[in-house]
Amino acid sequence: MQKILIVRVSSLGDVVHNMPAIADIRRRYPDAQIDWLVEENFTSLVELVQGVHRAIPFSLRRWRKGFASPAAWREIGRFRRELAAEKYDLVIDCQGLIKTAWVASWARGPLVGLANRTDGAGFEWLVRFFYDRRVPIEPRTRVVERTRQLVAAAFGLPKPEMTDDIDFGLDTQRAALAISALGLNLPVPYVVFVHATSRADKQWPEAAWIELGQALVTRGASIVLPWGSETERVTSEKLAKEFGAAAIVPPKLSLSAVVGLIDGAAATVGVDTGLVHIAAALKRPTVELYNFSTAWRTGGYWLPQVFNLGDASRHPTLAEVKAALAGFGLL
Repeated sequence: MQKILIVRVSSLGDVVHNMPAIADIRRRYPDAQIDWLVEENFTSLVELVQGVHRAIPFSLRRWRKGFASPAAWREIGRFRRELAAEKYDLVIDCQGLIKTAWVASWARGPLVGLANRTDGAGFEWLVRFFYDRRVPIEPRTRVVERTRQLVAAAFGLPKPEMTDDIDFGLDTQRAALAISALGLNLPVPYVVFVHATSRADKQWPEAAWIELGQALVTRGASIVLPWGSETERVTSEKLAKEFGAAAIVPPKLSLSAVVGLIDGAAATVGVDTGLVHIAAALKRPTVELYNFSTAWRTGGYWLPQVFNLGDASRHPTLAEVKAALAGFGLL
């Protein structure tokens, strides 16, 4: 039995886009033990990926805050010893940053990583000094395919074809239990609005959200507005007031519950952020709103019911979003 360590710690969208590599490994090596080193905030999501034996929490953000604390250094030392306790046949750093290459080097096993940067992706050239083997990737490569190609090359396998089945492996039954345990009343059909993003220049106009929501409510749909921060909660509640009793602002959800919420939705509409990439990964009706020319790299391309709208020169319009939802029978 091969033991594999995948290193992809962040961000949420990139963690989602890393998932198909697990299914690729399992097709060739169904008995492989696959561990995944990931930022601790995302472990509950990675634990839903079928084929992942263990999600190993990486706490760098928290360690940075307590950098001067002896307790933090003791925790780092303990983490390093525990990581080195397992002997891996292969360690693959899928992120290509100094922090990930460094921590990946703590594991015991040959370390494989990226040889170069691809368009729009983070990469720090000093990582090459950590790797036992480096894999070159064509610069203009989709983010999902970058990881799939890296992992295939690490195993000495041919480059996967984009026409191959893209399987994110999310356990939707476990996710459904996570959301049902909250006892939320989710009338069917409901549409998830993902308005929140860490970057203001990725947002979609508030007036457009309101008009879209009102149109959906008129057709009998409810609107669910998840949130992750206090600022996002305020915005969700502000929008919900425009939709009356048809709007639901849930409590702050775990990522496993978010998966359950999105999997049960008639559609998800949202800006370029992790929750929308989860919707596309679930192969649910999804409308992704882009204000940058990055849809080619991060947008869902594995099925026609994922719509990628807008780019740097032409932001997504309300009419385009309505047309996409009409295709799902919602408008």
